[in-house]
Amino acid sequence: MTDPTLANRAVVFAYHSVGVHSIKVLLARGIHIELVVTHLDNPNETIWFDSVADLCAEHNIPTLFEPTAEELMTAVTRIAPDFIFSFYYRNMLPVDLLALATRGAYNLHGSLLPKYRGRVPVNWAVLHGETETGVTLHEMTLKPDAGAIIAQTSVPILPDDTAHDVFGKLTVASEQTLWHAIPQLLAGTAARLPNELALGSYFGGRKPEDGRINWQLSGQQVYNLHRAVAPPYPGAFTDQNNHRFIIKKACLVNSPKANLPQGLSVVDNVVFGQCGDGQALKIYELLFNGNLITAQQLQQLILH
Repeated sequence: MTDPTLANRAVVFAYHSVGVHSIKVLLARGIHIELVVTHLDNPNETIWFDSVADLCAEHNIPTLFEPTAEELMTAVTRIAPDFIFSFYYRNMLPVDLLALATRGAYNLHGSLLPKYRGRVPVNWAVLHGETETGVTLHEMTLKPDAGAIIAQTSVPILPDDTAHDVFGKLTVASEQTLWHAIPQLLAGTAARLPNELALGSYFGGRKPEDGRINWQLSGQQVYNLHRAVAPPYPGAFTDQNNHRFIIKKACLVNSPKANLPQGLSVVDNVVFGQCGDGQALKIYELLFNGNLITAQQLQQLILH
């Protein structure tokens, strides 16, 4: 058995809150992080999550921000790490880079693989009405999220959970998964379970335009869309009377009134979004031009 103290040097690719918490677990488990590669924050993106760059500065960990392919290969080749880890890093890592890790390259993915391979798995899981998701630690290969499974931790998706709520659960689940898996990786005893891609699913990224509401859909489908993209994500939106409105907070109810038109309405000073099956979203907080508006203000905007 390999002495873990002699083979615990790592290069880490990380971003987001999962990246921050995962780096903390590595440090607590005695992994010596030689380098962290992370992203520069996008000024056009709402940054609601923890900063990997700030954590690395606090711990004096060398950090690279979006290096070129040549710079990256040079840096990692020089380090010759035992492990490479990827924690919510947004770019695929080339196979020749992964091969530089003598004891393996591993990624944390925000789903129960092989389900929801690919981009933004939490948002897709909520959109599709899943009642459970989780995190998977797996080997990195040429294909995304396709390598052997090392460990998984599941979390529930409650009926009213937003994607942001679920992401908080996955951050904790990521800590738990890594905490239990790292000793096994160091000892060389970690299980490698098959990742049967044919039994799973793959999804691409989502754009703000994908948050447009189709009020002809069922109430559950519209509510799932709202939950999947509710702020701090861009939000589910609808255009009415040439104005755009974004739902910030809502719940699913039976329609308060017969024959309400599909879309936004005000009934007894409460905002509802009528769906195609007799259900509606009762909207507690509605945004217009980035500001919360009242039922009276909405009524003025959609009637004039």
